[in-house]
Amino acid sequence: MSKKNNNSNGAGRIASILDDIRDIYLSDARPWVVGYSGGKDSTTALQLIWTAIAALPSERRTKTIYVISSDTLVETPVVSRYIDVTLDRISSAAAAQNMPVVTHKVVPELEDSFWVSLIGKGYPAPSRRFRWCTERLKIQPADAFIKSRVAEFGEVVMVLGVRSQESATRAQVMSLHQIEGSQLRRHSSLMNAFVYAPIADFSTDDVWTYLLQNESPWGNDNRDLVAMYRNASAGECPLVVDTSTPSCGNSRFGCWVCTVVQRDKAMESMIDSGEEWLTPLLEYRDMLSQTQDPERKHEFRDFRRKSGQVNFIGETDRVMPGPYTMEFCRTLLRRLLETQKEVARDAPAGEAPILIHENELHEIRRLWRTERGDWADTVPRIVRETLGRDDIEWVTEDSVAFTADDGELLASVCADNEVPPELVMKLLDIERASHGLKRRHAVHTRIEDAFRLEWRDLDVLVAERRRTLGLEDGSVLAVVDDLELPFDMVGEDGR
Repeated sequence: MSKKNNNSNGAGRIASILDDIRDIYLSDARPWVVGYSGGKDSTTALQLIWTAIAALPSERRTKTIYVISSDTLVETPVVSRYIDVTLDRISSAAAAQNMPVVTHKVVPELEDSFWVSLIGKGYPAPSRRFRWCTERLKIQPADAFIKSRVAEFGEVVMVLGVRSQESATRAQVMSLHQIEGSQLRRHSSLMNAFVYAPIADFSTDDVWTYLLQNESPWGNDNRDLVAMYRNASAGECPLVVDTSTPSCGNSRFGCWVCTVVQRDKAMESMIDSGEEWLTPLLEYRDMLSQTQDPERKHEFRDFRRKSGQVNFIGETDRVMPGPYTMEFCRTLLRRLLETQKEVARDAPAGEAPILIHENELHEIRRLWRTERGDWADTVPRIVRETLGRDDIEWVTEDSVAFTADDGELLASVCADNEVPPELVMKLLDIERASHGLKRRHAVHTRIEDAFRLEWRDLDVLVAERRRTLGLEDGSVLAVVDDLELPFDMVGEDGR
């Protein structure tokens, strides 16, 4: 370590950083957006910003500092609670100290939320090969907030607690977008957004030394943060604003449903440290992880893609799995609500999390009813059977909606006539969607599209594939690696 780093948290170095912060803050009218994740790095960055600006005369604190935190709605409850409490304290302290700080939580759009995507649309649990969650749950919500500030002010400065010592890749990305002669960098993807990293040269020891030697200006006890890290044996999950920012994984604080890593060591450590009430969450997460086993994917996932087509892996007769089946999605919803009930029973007072929100249940129901043929309308029934709730006002559909009895009758008629019931359901749903419309010119196109989908059984498709590959003699294909392509690689909807 260099001599500079040996004395890296000396008064002189910190004073120099505080001066830089004030100089950059006063140099223009661009508002600041500080990314706060609740971890050590973002806490250090925000604390330095606060300390520097608080030293200015109140009349010079004219530029708003937005403190944004990303809530994926599936955050680890202990961390989520810590962030909520901290944001409340920051808001109160800002008002009391006349600081130009405004807190804001960014959340994913309803149609992009984790449970709507996983249970409603059938997206498979995220993996290293298909990490669909980061873009939808983190990058898009944060980017939307930044773009709204850009639209309002013309330009913004993002303040991030990123450090070049985190990784060689991070250091390379930071240097790539550096503006010559400035401490700012251009944002890698957002126009008119610039990035300032006040702790870019800090080591991990520098961060902890600063936090333990300097009190939190909004009233937190930084030793609580140390204890949380110790209990989780984990690292920080940063606010993700672009694809170059490292997402969670590697047992970092983050989403309790994360299946990108094989084991959630952070959650396991929390449970071992006395947070036994989190055990049902870990069990649910492990259940999701099991669906990624290549040998078991056929148990949970449809052989058709979301587009209705069937794709094979390379020059083999192995079918590329599609979304979770409707039956398994029902199982996922039921198990999730049972987990929520169990956690609510055992969690400390005031700490029971809401695992799935009511608006997500409504959206899942809508998707199941309109896109996945759930004529039985099973969402209200599952909610009633697991939570015992009759207070939710479910949208009453019109008279052309189909019922479970209709589905049973249709299945019987289709069986007698050797017609796929899913195809007839699809056609009837198309008719229902166009019911009452004066202009129905698109109906014929939708009907044609329905007939183009693959409705044959899997064994028929595999037999045809084997004949195409010259394997009709019963020979066995060599075992190949799991080369599954992303679920929606060729389009947002998997087409």
